[in-house]
Amino acid sequence: MTTYCVTLPSGQSWTPNFVQAIDERTCIGCGRCFKVCPRGVLELVGLDEDGRRVAIDPDDDDDDAEVERKVMTIAHRELCIGCTACSRICPKKCYTHAPAEAA
Repeated sequence: MTTYCVTLPSGQSWTPNFVQAIDERTCIGCGRCFKVCPRGVLELVGLDEDGRRVAIDPDDDDDDAEVERKVMTIAHRELCIGCTACSRICPKKCYTHAPAEAA
């Protein structure tokens, strides 16, 4: 397998590692990764007591009644640029990244 690589202006080669998964069992929903992602890849969702995803409306205080806990999800994987900023700031190390195959 040949991975996608970029040659930087310095001449150095860099391989971006794209987000593959977030471990919802260890995610604490702190939002740090959301704040550092420059591309809008992530979204905070709620989990009810049965583990089902519940949309969170930041303007509705009643949403918290059915939300057991909040976790981060990958909402727009196609926007990821492979910078790994999300995993570097994650206090629980919930992220899995991988390089992409070159065409």
